[in-house]
This record gives sequence, structure tokens and C-alpha cells, in this order.
Amino acid sequence: MKTKTPTNLPLIALLFSTLLAPLLAHAVDEDELLPVEEAFAASASFAGPDELLVRWEVAEGYYLYKSRLGFSSETPGVTLGEPVLPKGKEKDDEFFGLQETYRGTVEAFIPITAPAGTQLELQLRSQGCADLGVCYPPHRQTLTLTAPPAAPGLAGGSLFGNASSTPTASFLGQDDALPVDQAFRFETIAISADELLARWTIADGYYLYRDQINLEVQTSELATLRGVELPPGQPKRDEHFGDTFVYYGQVEVPIQLTRTGADAGVVNIDAGYQGCKEAGICYPPVNRTLAVALPKAVGVSVASAAAGAAAASDSALLPEQDRLAAALSTDKLLTLATFFGFGLLLAFTPCVFPMIPILSGIIAGQGDSITTQRAFTLSLIYVLAMALTYTVAGVIAGLFGENLQAWFQKTWVLVSFAGLFVLLSLSMFGFYELQLPNALQSRLNQMSNRQEGGTALGTGVMGVLSALIVGPCVAPPLAAALIYIGQTGDALLGGLALFALALGMGVPLLVIGTSAGKLLPHAGPWMNAVKAVFGVALLALAIWMLERVLAPGWIMLAWGALAVSSGVYLGAFERLRDGQTGWPRLWKSLGVLLVMFGGMQLIGAAAGGQDWMQPLKGVFASGGPAADTQQVKFAKIKSLADLQQTLAASEKPVMLDFYADWCVDCKRMDKYSFPTPEVQRALAAGQALKADVTANDDVDQELMRAFNIIGPPAILFFDADGQELPQYRVVGYQRPAAFARHVEAAFGPR
Repeated sequence: MKTKTPTNLPLIALLFSTLLAPLLAHAVDEDELLPVEEAFAASASFAGPDELLVRWEVAEGYYLYKSRLGFSSETPGVTLGEPVLPKGKEKDDEFFGLQETYRGTVEAFIPITAPAGTQLELQLRSQGCADLGVCYPPHRQTLTLTAPPAAPGLAGGSLFGNASSTPTASFLGQDDALPVDQAFRFETIAISADELLARWTIADGYYLYRDQINLEVQTSELATLRGVELPPGQPKRDEHFGDTFVYYGQVEVPIQLTRTGADAGVVNIDAGYQGCKEAGICYPPVNRTLAVALPKAVGVSVASAAAGAAAASDSALLPEQDRLAAALSTDKLLTLATFFGFGLLLAFTPCVFPMIPILSGIIAGQGDSITTQRAFTLSLIYVLAMALTYTVAGVIAGLFGENLQAWFQKTWVLVSFAGLFVLLSLSMFGFYELQLPNALQSRLNQMSNRQEGGTALGTGVMGVLSALIVGPCVAPPLAAALIYIGQTGDALLGGLALFALALGMGVPLLVIGTSAGKLLPHAGPWMNAVKAVFGVALLALAIWMLERVLAPGWIMLAWGALAVSSGVYLGAFERLRDGQTGWPRLWKSLGVLLVMFGGMQLIGAAAGGQDWMQPLKGVFASGGPAADTQQVKFAKIKSLADLQQTLAASEKPVMLDFYADWCVDCKRMDKYSFPTPEVQRALAAGQALKADVTANDDVDQELMRAFNIIGPPAILFFDADGQELPQYRVVGYQRPAAFARHVEAAFGPR
């Protein structure tokens, strides 16, 4: 079967080149011209079991016409597809007018169907010219090849479709540039029945343009495209495209599908992309079609093509969550290791970091009797208790939709836990003159001691309470495990993922706790000083807990009081004795700084300040505290009915932010991301809603269950028709620049 060859040239030009070109050749010294086989040396080979690579080596001073290349085969059982040719350089040709031409090395890729081991004949057609002004007549030649044995590929059940070689950069005149398939290695994988993952591996010294990536699903009876979310990329001032965003190293792009057929089969993905080399070489745009095997749609909603949009709106899966949840059912060991790695990253987030002073306080509370082995044992008990509680709470949330951590954010629970920290800290202040009666001070110490913070049982109890109370925020890995448990009912595997996540979070705690047992002094007044430091840390942690329930002014007063008291203890107002140097002067300096910081907190609180991180913000401005940075104007909703009514009335895209006073990442978004100008500009194209689920009452739970949300933080996006765009869900904190680009993509033209 022959492929179509472009024939858009005027007939008169074709006759001219065919009849007159030989005459012109005789008008030039034939010794100056290479034979056509040397001027345009052609070769062919199999780039894969289903693709041919045809290469021309064009001699210097010669060029080939793109429009004059053709391919065909008369071998029975052999079928050629549409060839993929690189973009040529435009030339105003004296023979054919404006044409695309090739110089140097030219590579064409041709899809082919050929039985394994078949000896086939490939007919090539080409035409080119010399810079001397001579155009060769059309040239035909036949190449013989043998089809390779069939690779396992799709028949073997592989989920990968790999992009084979594509046009090289050598025709740009850069011999040191990698072929484009080596510079940008492209592949796809089906990670579930309704989601693919496109991956580019980018060579060092090369980059890929974000805006030039385009992914489409060819018409299929199995699936249609539901959504694609491109990662933000890195900003770059590019000589070709100006201010743009590019990718380095490796980039993964989730592709959501709407299944229109439940059977296993193959879908074709059309991918377009373009990249450059840092040295200044820009590759032409590349278009590839990859075949990817989809598994059978088991437990996945299957919709007709006409109902594809409705199926997309019913989905409530964030791409990161969906990918991790699907991976649990495919590559279990690797995924568990991945969850452990995510736990390591989460260990230093604001939702987990406060566990460090808790454990350190327990270790320091042992005094000079602590040993390294004892410190390791207590740390391990704390971490295991925290991990087991985290796992059990997560499994319950996945199976029943009840977030135990959210329940423990009640005011009385937080106040009680903060009070426990205060009691534990007071037990370390034996050297303070607390000006309390001895009987009352003894009673407080006894209450603290009964908590058995340094014993195995007490440490385990603190680990349990820390998991339930200290870190209630939902992160993408946690949400993925909960979604997997909820969809499959597999509490064992989902629980193992949660346990691996919690163990990863506990590794830094284990290291720090064990180190404290080795580094703490074992005798002398230094031990009292160290215990005092941890006592202050526990008081600070109590204030941090109370931030969730007290007004900002009271929190500023608490920070101010703690800072001033600590500064006074460090000798801020004591006279240094003559000749004193070194440590006494350093402690006095720190004490003065703490007193100054505490004073700013007290002044800011008295002036109506709202942020202890910026206590004097707006105090001395003409407008007072009201002169704060303009905030995003959120419309408040409470119930699912409120949301439905708002979506029905809105003619703009909508963003819905799930918020709670006890959610640390929610407050980070409010404080650092939403107020920035770039985010406000992006949100101006739509409407912003906020659902305050602090109370976690029945109405709040109904709203969250409607979208399969376990708890905040979560940000949802809806189009102008009120349909959710699940591929744009956000779980956790996002920095302002990245969030602004995310909003622009969600609110952009669909």
C-alpha cells in the first residue's frame, strides 16, 4: 500500500525540473557535481517493531526538497503509515518557488505494520539540488530490509508506550546537539483504568517549553480526554519566546480519561512538544502518536461519549491523589517506599514540626538520669504510638468518612492539651522564683508527674495525643491513601501506606530524641538551664495550640509576656560586673532582644494588631491596622445548598476554599498566598467562596462528603456552568506564584 505524497507543485514546474534539469546539468562541469547517490545518500532501518527510520545524509553544498520525498512498499502484508518529517528551512527556490528544504542529516519516521521476519522492499522518492544552480531529476531507489521479531510491547501486557527516535537537530548545522529523542525522551504509562501519565526525561543542558506541550486522545471506543494539568515550570527569559516557563530534568503530566468502554484495549495519544538546548539551538516542534494499553475498567465509572462531561464533573480526585491511590494497586512495595519518603518531607511542615519540642521536652524532663539508650527507647515508643494512631485514624476516616483528627480540634480539647504543656513546663522550672506557695507548687508538680511524660506509658500517651491533636491538616499522600481505602475497602494496604507515611514523619523525631539523650549535660547547673529552655519551648507550643481558638490580640499578649519573661531571666535588666565578657554578655544581648520583641507584641496587641509575626504592621500608618494589605473578597457559604445556589447564580468560574481555624496550612494560604497581587489578579476572573468547617458539625460534614473531602485544606474549582474541574483540585499549601498560575489555568478558557 502506498502512502500519499504531496503533489502541490504546479505541473509546469514539475515538467521544468524533469525535462530541463538534465540539460542544465550538462551546462555545468560534471566533475563539479556528485552522483545523486552520494549527494543524497539514503539508508533505512527499523527504529522499533512498528516504525521505520529513513535517513538521508545530504552532502555539503546540496539540499533536498521536503515536498518531493515519498515512501511506498509493494511487499504483501506490509502497510506504511503517514511519515513524520522534521520542519525544514524555508527557501525561495528558483525552480519551485517557496519550499522547505533540508541540509545535513535528515531523518523521517514511518509507522509500519509488517509480519516479524518479513523481507520487504521500500521504495524511496526524492529530489534535490546543488547550490551551483543545478536541480537533479526526481530520484527513485529501492532499499531491502528485514522486519525484526515482535517486541513484547502491548502483547506482553506492558503499560508503556515509548517515543522512538524523532527528527534530529543536526540539520540545524549543530553536530554536537543530541537527537531530539535523546534530548527529550518521551513515554506514557497507564497508572489506572482512567488515568495516564506522560513523562519527559530531559537531558542536561536542555529544556522543554511548557506552553508548547499539547496532549490529545484520538477518537476511541474506550476513552475520551477529561483533563490535563501541566506542572508550573520554571520562569525563563527565552530568546525565542520571551518570558515563558520551561521544564528541566524530568516532568510528569497526568492525563485524566473518561472511560466510554469497560474492556481492556489500546488508546492513541497525540503529543506535541518543543524544546531547546541552552547553547541556543531550538528544535522544531515534534508531534508523536503513542499507543498505550488501558487495563479493564473495574470499579471505574464508564460513561458514553455524550455523557463524558457529566462523568468528569462527578469525579472528585486530585491528580496527585489519584496517581498515588492508583499506584497502591499496581506497584505496592515501591508505593509504600514512596509514602515513607513523603513522610520524611512532611516531618518539617508546620503541621508536624511542633512534635519536636514535645518529644524533646519528654527527654529533657528525665534530667541527668537519661542515657542514649533510654532516649532512643522513649523516642521509639513516641514515634510508634504516633504512627499507629495516625494509621488507625486514617483507616477509620477512609472506611467511614469520619475524621477523628477534626473531632479532636474542639475548643475544650485544645485548651486541655495546651494546659498539659503548661504543667509539663512548670515541672522543669524548679530554679524559677514562681512566687507561688510551696503547697500549690508541689501540687502542680505532682499533677505533672502523674502524666508520666518520661515513662513508657506516658510517652506512648503523648504520641497518641500528638497524632490526633497537633497535626490535623490533610496532605496529598494522606488524601490518596484515604481515597484508596474508601474506594476499594482495602484497609490493610491503605493502612500500611499510612503507617509508612507516619514512620517517615517519625524518623527525624527519632534522630532528634536520641541525640538529646547523648548531648544533654548530665550534671551541674547546665542541666537546669537546658531544662528551662525546653520548658519555654513547651509554653510556646501551648500558645501555638491556643492560636486555633483565641483571638489574635490575646495570642500577641501571650507571646509578648513569654518573650519579656524570658528576656528578664536572661538578664536583660541586670548590670554586668566589671570585666565580664563572653557568655554573660551574649545572654544579656539575647535577653534585650527578647524584651524588645515582647514589647512590640504588647504594643501591637494594644493597638489592635492581628498578626504576631508582624506585630507593628499598620500601627504607625495613618490608617492604623486597617491599612493592612487588601485581602481576597470571599463570599461565605455554610451548606451544600448554599454552594449549589451560588453556582447556579454565578456566570463566572468559581473557587471554593475549605477552611478551618485549626488548619495550619489554611492559615498559611490566608496569610501568604491569597493577599499577594498576582493571586488577586488571577482570582479577579472568577468568584471566590470560603466554607468555614471549623465546627465540623453535620452541615460541614455533609458539604465535605459531597466532594469526598476528609478535611481541610482543600481548594476546588468550578467552571462557569457550575461543574467541578477535578484536575485542578489543590490539597495543602501552595506558594503564591505557583498558586497564581494554577488559578489562571483553572479560570482560563476551557
